[in-house]
Amino acid sequence: MVKLNTKGISVCIETNYQPEYSSPVQFHYVFTYKVVIENKSEHTVQLLRRHWYIHDAGTTMKEVEGEGVVGQQPVLEPGEIHTYVSGCNLKSAYGKMHGHFTMERLVDGEHIEVSIPEFVMVAPFRLN
Repeated sequence: MVKLNTKGISVCIETNYQPEYSSPVQFHYVFTYKVVIENKSEHTVQLLRRHWYIHDAGTTMKEVEGEGVVGQQPVLEPGEIHTYVSGCNLKSAYGKMHGHFTMERLVDGEHIEVSIPEFVMVAPFRLN
């Protein structure tokens, strides 16, 4: 698990390899990642956009960006937490991701770039 705080917004990531959906023989590895976003600031914020950098050891880096997370643009009051789970397919048993969320502070409309900590995705059999 990795965690990072940016301007009062905490982002924590936990990853899991999904062997039942993976096929190493076909160079197909599936990982899920749980994201916990906690608003530790004094202001209400809304998550507007996400921007991911995905590094697959077997290929080049790719970028993914778009509105919200898993179809939502959650609003977090001070002290509130938003949790979601998403996934990533890789062509190798090792990869990493990082990026940022664009959030809006609702009191004044200021946009805040909240860093997503870099995390690794490793199939357990690669750890030996």
